[in-house]
Amino acid sequence: MGQKLVIVESPAKAKTIKKYLGKNYVVEASMGHVRDLPKSQLGVDIEKNYEPKYITIRGKGELLDKIKKQAKKSEKIYLATDPDREGEAISWHLANILKIDTEESCRIEFNEVTKSAVKNAIKSPRKINENVFDAQQARRVLDRLVGYEISPILWRKIKWGLSAGRVQSVALRIICDREKEIQAFVPEEYWTVEAKVSKLAETKTFTVKLHSKKGKKIIINKEEEANNIIKVVQQGEFVVKDIKDTAKSKNPLPPFTTSTLQQDAYRKINFSTKKTMATAQQLYEGIEIKGHGTIGLITYMRTDSVRVSEEAQGATLEFIKNIYGDKYAPKVKRAYKGKKGAQDAHEAIRPTNVEITPEIAKETLSNDQLKLYTLIWNRFVASQMESAIIDTTSISISNGEYLFKASGFKVRFDGFTKIYATDNEEEDGNAKLPTLNTDEKLIEKSVDGKQHFTQPPARFSEASLVKTLEENGIGRPSTYAPTITTLLSRKYVDREKKVLLPTELGFIVNNIVSEYFKQIVDVEFTAEMESKLDSIEEGNANWKSVVEEFFVPLKEAIEIAEKEIAKITIEDKVSDIPCDKCGRLMVIKQGRFGEFLACPGYPECKNTKTMARELDVKCPKCGGNVLEKRSKKGKIFYGCGNYPQCDFVSWHEPTEKKCPQCGSVMAKRYSKAKGDYLECINSECKHKELTDNK
Repeated sequence: MGQKLVIVESPAKAKTIKKYLGKNYVVEASMGHVRDLPKSQLGVDIEKNYEPKYITIRGKGELLDKIKKQAKKSEKIYLATDPDREGEAISWHLANILKIDTEESCRIEFNEVTKSAVKNAIKSPRKINENVFDAQQARRVLDRLVGYEISPILWRKIKWGLSAGRVQSVALRIICDREKEIQAFVPEEYWTVEAKVSKLAETKTFTVKLHSKKGKKIIINKEEEANNIIKVVQQGEFVVKDIKDTAKSKNPLPPFTTSTLQQDAYRKINFSTKKTMATAQQLYEGIEIKGHGTIGLITYMRTDSVRVSEEAQGATLEFIKNIYGDKYAPKVKRAYKGKKGAQDAHEAIRPTNVEITPEIAKETLSNDQLKLYTLIWNRFVASQMESAIIDTTSISISNGEYLFKASGFKVRFDGFTKIYATDNEEEDGNAKLPTLNTDEKLIEKSVDGKQHFTQPPARFSEASLVKTLEENGIGRPSTYAPTITTLLSRKYVDREKKVLLPTELGFIVNNIVSEYFKQIVDVEFTAEMESKLDSIEEGNANWKSVVEEFFVPLKEAIEIAEKEIAKITIEDKVSDIPCDKCGRLMVIKQGRFGEFLACPGYPECKNTKTMARELDVKCPKCGGNVLEKRSKKGKIFYGCGNYPQCDFVSWHEPTEKKCPQCGSVMAKRYSKAKGDYLECINSECKHKELTDNK
């Protein structure tokens, strides 16, 4: 048998797949895209019907030569890039470079990197799907036209380095609009009345809340109104009027999609969207697990589907019965309905082998990998389990013309909540109410009024922004994390205490784009454009016609913007740090590697300084403050704030913990094998110890 060549995207995936295939297979990694539009020019010939000009990405020439050599030796080539639009585009370009016939069945795809999935894919290759490639090509050309036509206007009118984007500009508008709502919000005062009551001859109290007066919901706007009600209530009697006991089923949530994974990872394990996707990629591509070999632990992580294969569902139900008992397995298999407009190209995100529990995997996984895998594993297994049964009690208690209410709950059967708690797991009211009877009189212990104010809408977190983008049809699973990363890196948005705040620059850019390029930031228009890209993929629309429809009005808007937008100057923020050379207060500027300090006297004074974060750690040499700094190449290091008098420096973040062997400082370290650990910075000692969370 002759050599067969399999081309994937990443070395990690290549390493995993190589172990599944025989010696006749050579597996190479393309390291992502191999061709793209040139960075130095538009790269789209508008006069020739938007024909794209693709070039080899800088630095990929040597890699492509290696792949070409292997291709010449091979009797069969399989293109096994990721199962999405970007993966299809990479395969299309590779086929073009390797001169593979368009009619040849060379494309294989799998939703999970497991031995059976890879071998089954090898048995059933298909032709490259031109429609899927055209959808990706349309998106790439549209994004290039927006970025390269609008961004230069921002450079000339505001400052160099800014950008506009088809999805990023809509996301920025959503954040800015929310901030405007918050700024315009006027809080309104309101009051609530609560009473603490108990059964006769009992000391234990429970809380009842004022609900209505003469059958009408009551709204209290002022303290005086609340006090008047309290006086009347204190003169009356609390009497049980009605008791309702109901049992309700609480159903599990569906398994994760990209969006819901990013949201839950942000809320529950404090992962940014970028970190979530990077960690999920590692779990997908393959990790050595003791007793199981190298295996992709989860299915493909870019998906908007909640569908689960029958094979996976069957194996999971058997696992549930064996581990938790028959009563935790539903009699009818779970089926979840996907959101409207979902492409449903892949399954939901799930473990590839439910038998590999987090407990088994933890020996090999890093802390971050284990946290995310545990979240995915728990959510998926819970999604296939029986519903929880909750007994709820609702009690109506009268006091003259007023009606108070209390509610309580008791879990009769925990069901899926045994392994996965939902965000709304705590029911309103008292967890447990006393046993009461209709017409029973209660003892009043206290009646109080509480002042409240209406709250403005909440600022977006990464999780809530992703949810809003998905609900409005803005972007697709692969775009959420890069969009947020771009907004932060461009300094259009700051992240403060887990919420996203638009900066002055963000407001300025949003105002310009919103005024002159209305369709770019129009939520409905952008969602419609996503639908048109889906139509291209389905073979129902021509990609160049979609681009033409978009670009014609954009070109007109660009011409108007060039004439009408005036030059805008954004003043640098002044720090309280004087320049060492001339004494002026230095200003904060944005550079390639983040913010830095510069003398405002430039060009007469060219003094600059790095901006450093101060750690809660003292220098082991002189007792000064340790600062986080950046090298000229942008790499983070740690040094003493008393430099140059003190020359302490470390590439690893020092901690307050002292080395038990030599008394020096322990620094934070990480390795795939050990996870997070501490190591003594003394080169002659190098004592190591695991951190408490490993």
